[in-house]
Amino acid sequence: MTYTIREVHTKSEFRQFYQFQNKLYKHCKVYVPTLDFDQKKTFSKSPALEYCRQKLLLAYDGKRVVGRVCAIINPRYNELYHTKRMRFGWIDFENDIEIAKLLLDAAQQWGKSEGMEEIHGPLGYNTMYKQGMVVEGFDSVPPVNCLYNFSYYPEFMEQLGFEKECDWIQYKLNATQGAPDKLKRMSKLLLERYNLKIVDVKELKKCRDLIHDFFYNFNRSFMSVHNFIPLTEHEIEEEGKMYISQLRSELTCFVMDDSDKIASFGICIPNMSPALQKAGGRLFPFGWYHLIRGRSHYNSIDLMMVGSDPAWNNKGLSAIFHTQLAHNFAERGIEYAITNPQIETNSAVKVWDSYPDREDYIRRRCYIKPIK
Repeated sequence: MTYTIREVHTKSEFRQFYQFQNKLYKHCKVYVPTLDFDQKKTFSKSPALEYCRQKLLLAYDGKRVVGRVCAIINPRYNELYHTKRMRFGWIDFENDIEIAKLLLDAAQQWGKSEGMEEIHGPLGYNTMYKQGMVVEGFDSVPPVNCLYNFSYYPEFMEQLGFEKECDWIQYKLNATQGAPDKLKRMSKLLLERYNLKIVDVKELKKCRDLIHDFFYNFNRSFMSVHNFIPLTEHEIEEEGKMYISQLRSELTCFVMDDSDKIASFGICIPNMSPALQKAGGRLFPFGWYHLIRGRSHYNSIDLMMVGSDPAWNNKGLSAIFHTQLAHNFAERGIEYAITNPQIETNSAVKVWDSYPDREDYIRRRCYIKPIK
């Protein structure tokens, strides 16, 4: 079969690009559809496009779209890590390795013309976007901020010469079990020893300086995370508008030091995957209703983000927000929680060993390959 690759130029092609994955996974019961509105904004108005260059590529069988990929060059990443890497993201294709090959070859040809020497992914523009191809857990419904793919995806990647760069792990936790006694004792000790306090997220929302402090800490606390790229001021502003406004007191814990600076944080959100499945990728006519209802009627949550100011590294402050949040979950009848992807080499992953009732949920992989 003969396929062709074309770069997106027209409005029609753009629509085909951001809607393709929802059509590909239409009959997949565990897939969580993306909202058209969010996809359009991502590829055309993301603050990351102020420094990233991209090419949106579509694969066609005649006039029918059979695959897509976003080829990305992030100069800030290359400068930070002293590399000449490009990345690929938003990659989807029908069950034919030739489609995957043509898409990735086209991405690499562009990268080579721009002086790139390696390609890795799937990754977004920066760490705030979905990343990591599913290699285990294909029957698991992913959180809204995570990718899903069919099982033939990683098979094709390996056949095409891509190798593992890193893996992320997600766990499913019984949220009714509360915090282990060991974490409770440690939390109490740390709060008293360092004169720390737990602050309601409502305080954060009211204070612009605290919001900036949060993202300043976010940039600093994640610098040791593999492939992390610090947010720019514009990105902080945009994320602050969208992200902070959605946080809920019962699902969020901010720990402040005696100088009223954020020492550590733990952030969760309601599990919105069922609501997005019902919405089917559209806000109208009834998608908005499912999303609003999903935010108020839920029995499971996604553990989105945890971190600490580097000044508090190795002090064990994670015990504080784990204890606080576990108490809230048990009190509100939350049945289970899905952890955010955490790189397998991160020692912080070991905190989940304290929870006796947990199970492996999804394993994700970033692939890498030299450009020839």
